[in-house]
Amino acid sequence: MNPLSSSAPALRTEAVSKHYRRGAVVVRAVEQVTLAIAAGEFTALLGASGSGKSTLLNLLAGLDHPSAGAVYVRERELGAMSAAELARHRRQTVGMVFQNFNLLPRMTLEENVELPLRLAEVERGERAARVAAALERVRLTARRGHRPSELSGGEQQRAAIARALVNRPGILLADEPTGNLDSRNGRQILELFREINRELGVTILMVTHERALAEAYAGRILALQDGLLAADGAAAPAAEPEGGQA
Repeated sequence: MNPLSSSAPALRTEAVSKHYRRGAVVVRAVEQVTLAIAAGEFTALLGASGSGKSTLLNLLAGLDHPSAGAVYVRERELGAMSAAELARHRRQTVGMVFQNFNLLPRMTLEENVELPLRLAEVERGERAARVAAALERVRLTARRGHRPSELSGGEQQRAAIARALVNRPGILLADEPTGNLDSRNGRQILELFREINRELGVTILMVTHERALAEAYAGRILALQDGLLAADGAAAPAAEPEGGQA
């Protein structure tokens, strides 16, 4: 059972829009999206390329600012935060996982996972304990001294997940986390997400274009089309997927 921390939504938007201007053309990447995601939910955000799903994820992460509307994380409006508060929000409240693993090639796996703790000025002794716990969670303890080039794609993504979790965020945002992986490794990453969601109670919002994987692992499906919220509902019941543990 997920330990839900509050009845208030973990993530919420009110008529949020994001428009870009390209010359004389206005691109409406996200248009009037209103949604709420409860604490402890595992939600998949589906959509074709260019549908606005990554833009919406960036708005929820505080990496971008809406053209209109409002974004709330744990009922705090991101638009009302100072630059320092937004930086703290990205370090402590929200963890992010991307399609490209974004590991620093000259650092060991252990050093990559430790980096967010250094930026947050966590004391050295506590850093070591948190890194060890994060690596154990993703089953990479034995690879802690390796550099990214010495890891498989699946291992690199698990390392990126460990880095996202090391500051103990309550919310995990993932942008096409299986996009650079084969089907077996993709299933293993989503098995790991489901474990994190169920055992740690972390709220997960995952952007993907793979409906079958979303329906197999997520509890709720949102769909964007041309920047608009086109569907919102429970995932279809599915048989327990194969693939084993990551």
